[in-house]
Amino acid sequence: MVNPSSTKKTSAVPPIAINRVALHDEVTLRLRNMIVEGQLAAGARIQELELAQLLGVSRTPIREAIKVLASEGLVDMQPLKGAVVKQFSDKDAQDMLKVIAALESFAAKQAKVASQNAIDKVLALHKKMQLQYTRKNRLEYFSLNQQIHDSLIALTGNDTLIALHAILSKRMRRIRYTGNTLQTNWDEAMQEHDAMMEALASKDFNKLAKIMEQHILNTWPRLKRL
Repeated sequence: MVNPSSTKKTSAVPPIAINRVALHDEVTLRLRNMIVEGQLAAGARIQELELAQLLGVSRTPIREAIKVLASEGLVDMQPLKGAVVKQFSDKDAQDMLKVIAALESFAAKQAKVASQNAIDKVLALHKKMQLQYTRKNRLEYFSLNQQIHDSLIALTGNDTLIALHAILSKRMRRIRYTGNTLQTNWDEAMQEHDAMMEALASKDFNKLAKIMEQHILNTWPRLKRL
């Protein structure tokens, strides 16, 4: 005999998806910005519990974020001490800036393969950055600045170059952000970006290469003013 209850269709309640990825990304972004802005000092131990309470999350996404930031070179995992904000020596900073300058100069020359549409997107980002500069919104300016540099590298279509540049660029975020603390430094950096975009718009890629290289190398003298 068939059990009548077995013939009934059960109305399954669809599970509520918990978007852990979005939470993980948001926490990573927040911690990265705290490092870049100096809220988490170089050489300081990252206190998981305090950060979890500050951001209103459990310690799990904090730990996941720390792993990402460690892979980016912004955090060191030290025995007994745990996660510590990466502290670069003067030599470390200068060495990385020289390599990034060489990569960006090379990328500028290779950008001649880029489509007009791709170039126009970079120019549009620059206009947005100009607006943040006039508003003195340094964090948003810096975010757009990084997008512009990444987009210029992406114009080459060279995946190896893009990946290598991304690694070094992430490590240098805090140093480059600090470089524009003085208004004079910020003004100079903005002028250099204007010149870069003029060269890009006219498709003078050799000129663009020289400006981009010097723009990166100028980071260290600007830091020394601080």
